[in-house]
Amino acid sequence: MTPQYRQVPAQVDLPALEHAVLDFWRENKIFARSLEQSEGRPEWVFYEGPPTANGMPGAHHIEARVFKDVFPRFRTMRGYHVDRKAGWDCHGLPVELAVEKELGFNGKKDIEAYGIAEFNAKCRESVTRHTDAFAELTTRMGYWTDLDGAYWTMNPEYVESVWWSLKEIFNKGLLVQDHRVAPWCPRCGTGLSDHELAQGYETVVDPSVFVRFPLTSGPLAGEAALLVWTTTPWTLVSNTAVAAHPGVRYVVATNGEEKLVVAEPLVEKALGEGWTTTGESFTGAEMERWSYRRPFELVEIPDAHFVVNAEYVTTEDGTGLVHQSPAFGEDDLLTCRAYGLPVVNPVRPDGTFEEGLDLVGGQFFKKADEALTADLKERGLLFRHVPYEHSYPHCWRCHTALLYYAQPSWYIRTTAIKDALLRENEKTNWYPESVKTGRYGDWLNNNIDWALSRNRYWGTPLPIWRCAESHLTCVGSLAELSELTGTDQSGLDPHRPYIDSVTFGCPADGCSLTAERVPEVIDAWYDSGSMPFAQYGYPYRNKELFERRYPAQFISEAIDQTRGWFYTLMAVGTLVFDKSSYENVVCLGHILAEDGRKMSKHLGNILQPIPLMDQHGADAVRWFMAAGGSPWAARRVGHGTIQEVVRKTLLTYWNTVAFQALYARTSGWAPSAADPAPAERPLLDRWLLGELGTLTEQVTESLEAYDTQRAGKLLSAFVDDLSNWYVRRSRRRFWQGDTAAMRTLHDVIETVTRLMAPLVPFITERVWQDLVVPVTPEAPASVHLTNWPEPDRSMIDPALSAQMALVRRLVELGRATRAESGVKTRQPLSRALVAASGFEAPCT
Repeated sequence: MTPQYRQVPAQVDLPALEHAVLDFWRENKIFARSLEQSEGRPEWVFYEGPPTANGMPGAHHIEARVFKDVFPRFRTMRGYHVDRKAGWDCHGLPVELAVEKELGFNGKKDIEAYGIAEFNAKCRESVTRHTDAFAELTTRMGYWTDLDGAYWTMNPEYVESVWWSLKEIFNKGLLVQDHRVAPWCPRCGTGLSDHELAQGYETVVDPSVFVRFPLTSGPLAGEAALLVWTTTPWTLVSNTAVAAHPGVRYVVATNGEEKLVVAEPLVEKALGEGWTTTGESFTGAEMERWSYRRPFELVEIPDAHFVVNAEYVTTEDGTGLVHQSPAFGEDDLLTCRAYGLPVVNPVRPDGTFEEGLDLVGGQFFKKADEALTADLKERGLLFRHVPYEHSYPHCWRCHTALLYYAQPSWYIRTTAIKDALLRENEKTNWYPESVKTGRYGDWLNNNIDWALSRNRYWGTPLPIWRCAESHLTCVGSLAELSELTGTDQSGLDPHRPYIDSVTFGCPADGCSLTAERVPEVIDAWYDSGSMPFAQYGYPYRNKELFERRYPAQFISEAIDQTRGWFYTLMAVGTLVFDKSSYENVVCLGHILAEDGRKMSKHLGNILQPIPLMDQHGADAVRWFMAAGGSPWAARRVGHGTIQEVVRKTLLTYWNTVAFQALYARTSGWAPSAADPAPAERPLLDRWLLGELGTLTEQVTESLEAYDTQRAGKLLSAFVDDLSNWYVRRSRRRFWQGDTAAMRTLHDVIETVTRLMAPLVPFITERVWQDLVVPVTPEAPASVHLTNWPEPDRSMIDPALSAQMALVRRLVELGRATRAESGVKTRQPLSRALVAASGFEAPCT
């Protein structure tokens, strides 16, 4: 019996089709077979950026997953073995804050009263709560990844691997404790790293104040005041000095009633109209150590309040005189340290001023601005007060205004490897390339040391033990901890509070004191940046496997990860292995609601991912994410945009398949060796096969260059040509059962189906099962077990392509002329005149 295509309905329910394909994949273990089939081939390595499953997945989670699925599928078809290991990010403040909210807590005191062990148990439970929802999304959208063998950043073997890497960095002298001014969240009670800081800026309006600091020594004592500008009046409580640039000239200006000292270039900008200079001027170096009366005497600051010199002072804005409060500014701290000035901090870790202080006692630091400004005005020290709109750092997790706060913290000296980071970035391929030297390159060029430690609970504990003599021991594994303690620690949960109770005798020569672990945990971004090796438990497990799979050929996430996961991956890899963790990175724009705004529950414009796919089909959503506009730019997604994909591309493709199946089944045709050879077929067939060869070349080039937009555009245009030019011109041949037409369309559909498979894996699987498997005995069981098509260059005929383009252009002109003159398309013309001399056909 002659094999036949399966029956293909003219109408298709894409979501129903996809659920049937999911059943087929599951029953036949197609994903597992694709891995087994490719075992032993060259490795192409992809790293999965781990999501945190303490919240439900959203439509934006589909975007990166599309790219994480398209390219492994493509590379597998190209002859590589692509392992795909899923992962879960488990630690960090977002998890803690969510649990605090559930428990009705309002800060660290509530957590410690509840119990760290109990609180961390709640955190552990919360990060597993929605894994089923993420797994459902992953499966429904056709993202093939190994969820059963996923890594968890909270697992002991993962934590041990992170400890090992920290010990490597410690042994290089790059993990140190230092007393620096760093961003501090008063709500969360912990510091932030610079890459976290970059994620939380918000536009605010603060008081901008110009304040008089009356001089008490120097040639102007008793007759003039320094004019100082600040947008943080609350820091004036702890004013310690005023900084002047040593090389800038400062002048005395008067309005006839008082004299003020400002930088010469800023007289007009700072003072406004009605002020003239007196002719007296001094360099900043000449003003050094002039004393003044500070604006507030609420806290004791001995041996202070004089002019210091600092090169960082500019004359771009303000007055050229900068108020110094070393507890709240890194530049201030360095400058005041050089002069031996004290560091006085009247603000508590919760962001409130110490009780008992006049005006501000017990107030939140930002709230204190109002009372302090009013008091300055009442005492005649306020020169000017204007609202100042600017970008101010807030905690990216809880949106509380941050302090720059002097405190001891553990730092990784990433500044020491700046040249290595720049070297690795130069070797990395960024898509789009502008990120390499722009957003990301600027970030590396302005790199500061990584504030690693967090004064929190649910995180990888910093594996450093310290004795009373400040000898430090960095521990790299539970086995090493067992040796140090003389007890078996292999079963220890390496989290707080269990790790906090582990002590041992200090191993430093001649020291007999007890070493206790320092209390901090680490930045959870370090966990995720360690995934290339920690997912395998390296170096204690899977050593050869990791070394074979480092670095990755490909990673992909959204643009905000340039200062998040992309940075920490490169930084940790370079710190530990002197090599970045990845070679190619696809950096995606954000997905917006159809109204152009960010999706949020508050705005009511969220698209739930599963209902979206069950309405339009996962393939339609995938095609939009991969090819619906530039992936690098922010894009609007809604029901209208997704439906357009269905109408223009997927249904056109399906209708062509249904057309072929109908007439092949009607005529009893199936492909055979007796079909005419390609070179012997009619001109229109040879043109189509030539265009197919060009398409195959161009789609391959596009996906090799990570350009899904171009690949989608090429495929969509070809499918349109296939349906609306080739099939329309060939209908009578199909009605008559023409074997050349049947075989040509079969071969084209088979190739296009393979080309489209990485982008739209469901509909192409169905077409493969309906039109290829039944009539091709040697066909693989799934389109996703096939090889990538190679172009038949013998069929590519540029001259024929140009001639056909000319014919199509003439048809377009003819139709346009008919429309313009009101002549119907089917109405015969007595004649048609075409002026074609010198006409050059556009290449298609």
